[in-house]
Amino acid sequence: MPLAKRYHYQVSLGALTPDAAQVEALHVLEQIRGLVEAPVPKRSILWRLGKNKPVEGPRGAYLWGGVGRGKSMLMDFFFDVVKEPKKRRVHFHAFMQEVHGALHEARKTGVEDALVPVAQDISDKVRLLCFDEMQVSDITDAMLVGRLFTLLFEAGVIVVTTSNRHPRDLYKDGWNRDQFVPFIELVLEKLVVHELVSPTDHRQNRLEGEARYFTPINAAARAALDRIWAEMSGGKAQGLTLSVKGREMEIPNFQNGTARMRFWDLCGKPLGAGDYLALAEAVRMLILDDIPRLSRSNFNEAKRFVTLIDALYEGKVTLIASAAAQPETLYVEGEGTFEFERTASRLREMQGADWPPEEAV
Repeated sequence: MPLAKRYHYQVSLGALTPDAAQVEALHVLEQIRGLVEAPVPKRSILWRLGKNKPVEGPRGAYLWGGVGRGKSMLMDFFFDVVKEPKKRRVHFHAFMQEVHGALHEARKTGVEDALVPVAQDISDKVRLLCFDEMQVSDITDAMLVGRLFTLLFEAGVIVVTTSNRHPRDLYKDGWNRDQFVPFIELVLEKLVVHELVSPTDHRQNRLEGEARYFTPINAAARAALDRIWAEMSGGKAQGLTLSVKGREMEIPNFQNGTARMRFWDLCGKPLGAGDYLALAEAVRMLILDDIPRLSRSNFNEAKRFVTLIDALYEGKVTLIASAAAQPETLYVEGEGTFEFERTASRLREMQGADWPPEEAV
């Protein structure tokens, strides 16, 4: 059954809200589905030695658009239907972390070009790669992705990815960006780039009329956050590991751009601005459980919380939280109470129905 027909059936059941822009994107994905399911033999990395001809034509799709337009949902729709046993869906950050780990192991063997066996191993295991949230902010990733994806495309791997940015805006203003430009040109050449132009923010619609800040911390608050997490994650969850200056930051619950974490997992550990900025870049919504009252007795945790909120605010991340008190009375005694007024103001602004602001998308 065509993807669009399946979509309209789900609309008729009330499971989806009709959106013409999503239907248009499904037509693009239908073309890629045909490419994946066609009996075309997968090429080997040995094309580099002249033993195989490069694979011609499009090698996948790049769906981009604003937050909440349904990119992840469409990816789910496509991934669940396409008939290809060797398929994988993974967050782009997590995939790149795996690649770096595989390169480290390959170099131990003394191989001249470690990327070749790594790409070969990926292409041996996967014919269809689906990525959530392609974005590049790390210089080591920026220098690597061009050659990596050239090898994967030539080996016959098909790539479907979502992103909030047009390919030309990836790694924008990044260091040595000129060395990243060939990857952009590769994406434009090999992937069908399609903007999901929808006036509707479905994520915001799902939150319409829903509180975003629950106090006090009790069973009702927990149930509310459980309900929102189930809605945003679709009942699925996976872990995500972020690399920050050589360290790993674990997000145990992540799906469709939404993460769920406890206050003490984020602010009770020795994390800093770099960690919180990486988090704000990787997620579009954070569900944060159990923000306690803050004071001089937990001053370090309070300082980290201020830094976390600043990162989420600047990153235009939607915040859903349970807390021991309203923002203005979370931190009422101890050093830094005056500075916390800005944090309380930002927390209050982030509860508004118009958050994140339109320019964020």
